[in-house]
Amino acid sequence: MALMYTIFAMNTLKSSFPLNAWYAAAYDVEVVNKLLPRTICKQKVVMFRKTDGSVAVLEDACWHRLLPLSMGHLEGDEVTCGYHGLVYNAQGRCTHMPSQETLNPSACVRSYPVVEKYRFVWIWPGDPAKADPALVPDMHWNDDADWAGDGKLITVQCDYRLVVDNLMDLTHETFVHGSSIGQRAVAEAPFVATHGDRTATVTRWMDNIDAPPFWAGQIKQSLGYVGPVDRWQIIHFEAPCTVNIDVGVAEAGTGAIPPGGNNGDPALSDRSRGVNGYVLNTITPETDGSCHYFWAFARNYCLGEQRMTHQLREGVAKIFREDEIILEAQQRAMDERPDHAFYNLNIDAGSMWARRLIDGLIAKESTTEGTRNGVNARPAAAVIPIRAVG
Repeated sequence: MALMYTIFAMNTLKSSFPLNAWYAAAYDVEVVNKLLPRTICKQKVVMFRKTDGSVAVLEDACWHRLLPLSMGHLEGDEVTCGYHGLVYNAQGRCTHMPSQETLNPSACVRSYPVVEKYRFVWIWPGDPAKADPALVPDMHWNDDADWAGDGKLITVQCDYRLVVDNLMDLTHETFVHGSSIGQRAVAEAPFVATHGDRTATVTRWMDNIDAPPFWAGQIKQSLGYVGPVDRWQIIHFEAPCTVNIDVGVAEAGTGAIPPGGNNGDPALSDRSRGVNGYVLNTITPETDGSCHYFWAFARNYCLGEQRMTHQLREGVAKIFREDEIILEAQQRAMDERPDHAFYNLNIDAGSMWARRLIDGLIAKESTTEGTRNGVNARPAAAVIPIRAVG
């Protein structure tokens, strides 16, 4: 494989994220019948669960004097502002103003489209007319009866795209997670990167290798197997920022597809003598320098063992804490060197495709907005080929 050097322009577009997309705003268990504030794509919102069990999401700013509504209180399905007592219903319409009977017809706050799916509360921060529930990213493993798992939310002080980069190139496991899931084979194994209109996939097979500590423990506990394994990592990215990773190990010679075998179709792989998991990740921009990172680990073995679910969640949380330290240090270094040009290697192929897809969504919105305003919006290219050496 020829080594490709490219310069990556990190901030070439006016906006750093598309708005016409579904973003996870909370785990479903976080949203109860009380006010929960959160910042999504630089928009401050307040969420609450209504008396019928559905979720409402409003702009977190009173129409009257902009005090955050989250500083008020919830009565039934209505929010009372904590400053002057204006009351808003779940659709954002003001239903009461103190000391007057006539309501100003403009008195309302923005209400956001919301969908509950796969144990997440998703909101659409862009044009509500485009909020198609069918566009919610597929993360069905998180609430499928054939899988068991759990996860957490991390708020990371970095650009959300750095988290995507991290997930699209798992060679970092060798160096960042050496005590758990990392091993030299991950960094050295060949991989294949492909892409579609909204997706990018990186596939890596590792045949007849020693299992890293985490997976050695999983296959031993589940199947009683000790010995060399076949290992796989299939990273599925869906724009703008969801990454589901099909991972696992099986007894050597049974679970992974050898190079060129079965036409490279994972569906033809026999994993019955192995253990399979999905690392589920969806990242929501908070600001230009911070993001909400929702993750879960789901497995298809030992489904009834709740203790294992808890242990895995806490163990994976420690692994992701290692990522958090790296990503926040990287963001600080980038902030200190705003003009630095980034050079990419072959291992960056997946993250580069993800970036191109994200930038394509941003450019599409920018062009649409520019056309609407009579402006010819032409954002700069995000990836510039320089040279290849081989």
